[in-house]
Amino acid sequence: MPPAPKTPAQKSAAGSLASFCPWAAEEGVRVYLRPVGLMPVAAWAKGAAVPLAGGRFSFATAELIVRQGSRQGERIERAFAPLSEILAWGWERSRAVAETLDRRLGALTRARAPFGGVDPGRPAIMGIVNVTPDSFSDGGDFLDPGAAIAHGEALLAAGADILDIGGESTRPGSAPVAPEEEEARVLPVIRHFAAKGAVVSVDTRHARVMASSIGAGARIVNDIAGLSDPLALPVVAKSGTPVVLMHMLGEPGTMQRDPHYADAALDVFDWLEERVALCAAAGVPLERIAVDPGIGFGKTVEHNLAILRHTALYHALGCAVLIGLSRKAFIGRLSRGEPPKERLAGSLAAGLETLNQGAQILRVHDVAETAQARALWEALHPL
Repeated sequence: MPPAPKTPAQKSAAGSLASFCPWAAEEGVRVYLRPVGLMPVAAWAKGAAVPLAGGRFSFATAELIVRQGSRQGERIERAFAPLSEILAWGWERSRAVAETLDRRLGALTRARAPFGGVDPGRPAIMGIVNVTPDSFSDGGDFLDPGAAIAHGEALLAAGADILDIGGESTRPGSAPVAPEEEEARVLPVIRHFAAKGAVVSVDTRHARVMASSIGAGARIVNDIAGLSDPLALPVVAKSGTPVVLMHMLGEPGTMQRDPHYADAALDVFDWLEERVALCAAAGVPLERIAVDPGIGFGKTVEHNLAILRHTALYHALGCAVLIGLSRKAFIGRLSRGEPPKERLAGSLAAGLETLNQGAQILRVHDVAETAQARALWEALHPL
């Protein structure tokens, strides 16, 4: 089917991109939009921009990325242009390209619904409670349920909006934990906080633990494997529980041996898009999904940096965006090799950068310090 006729405005707007990526309409091409030059949301109210995920920012310019894989290798072209020119360029290429861009823009601008009962009007803080003997940062500190509960209480008092309770370490090189052992660790803690009315997330990749944790009062499932357990998606869909889909390359035991990507930010986007589509097909709506690009899970320092620079790209999935980078090893590698508990400054710096790109949830160890940083950030970026 030929493309729809263009208005004179569309014809003139396409001018600066007229020669960009002439092969964009070929088979197997993927097109992406990354908002750039973010402005206060007031620019939207004045008609100068469009809103980013219904949050504090708006944008009128984006990075247009076109990608195609072939037997001869992959080709990627990028251009920065006003949205009006990008949309006109899409019609210059084909109806399919134009419709893809329209879909991307709709997902980028759509306001986000509450996730797990948490208001998306301000960035949420997800506090980490590791009920494990071997997590990379605080392994063994809170293995005892009483210690885990005391820690969770302190995180709530410090400003956590969500408590993420996990019973299996997934640090690089870790061994799997039997679901029965995982349940024994997390269920008493989940029951305690659910009874108090706290928003509890269970950090697990096992369908059995998801089901029992939901029964104990967990309101969110946070799965580092993106519901790869064959029974996990039915559990989430049937229960109506919101889910965080995270990207991980391989398994925790081997993920950091030699990770490779054609383009880290785009490969992660494509994988997450497939998982979101599977959830949608199973009856899980976008408002019950958050995506996490999985910093440190099968990524080198450069992979992590590329993904973080492209945080705004992931809003085109139409879901809330969660970033978990607290105390990760790449922070020490970029600095002076500090151990996990001495990576607070780097965690805050990188976390605030993702808030500047519209991230809705930060998963952190240091809740009080993050809450203070968020308070200053909110004052500097009023709604």
